[in-house]
Amino acid sequence: MTATITFRSVVDPSDCDFLGHMNVSRYFAACSDGVIAIQSEMGLTAEDMRRGRQLSFAVVHAESDFLAELEAGDSIRLESEVLAIGSKSMTFRHRLIRCGDEKLAFETLFKCVMLSLEARRAMDVPDDVREKARAFMPE
Repeated sequence: MTATITFRSVVDPSDCDFLGHMNVSRYFAACSDGVIAIQSEMGLTAEDMRRGRQLSFAVVHAESDFLAELEAGDSIRLESEVLAIGSKSMTFRHRLIRCGDEKLAFETLFKCVMLSLEARRAMDVPDDVREKARAFMPE
């Protein structure tokens, strides 16, 4: 499967810093939303997190490259995929693209652990989540 779109938005003036560019925190907020969207596709929905298994991915390491500036009014999309599946972790790649010219503006790798929201420690990735995650891996 190719990367899946996990977030779309238009850069708001309030997303920008005093230089007129999208603030660093907004790049990571888009990726955070992307992780929630893709894990929901794997069966870890908001309802499951709150009242079900109470599991969620949590970022423990990030490697990021800022490649192009984003400004107010830019339409953006986040494409996400799973690069690796471990016993208690997954590695996600997120690419933030400026839609107007298809310019890759930001790319990051998130190593995430499967976190028990109750115990606050890493847990094994459930088999059903692991199976669904394979659909988001590059061919």
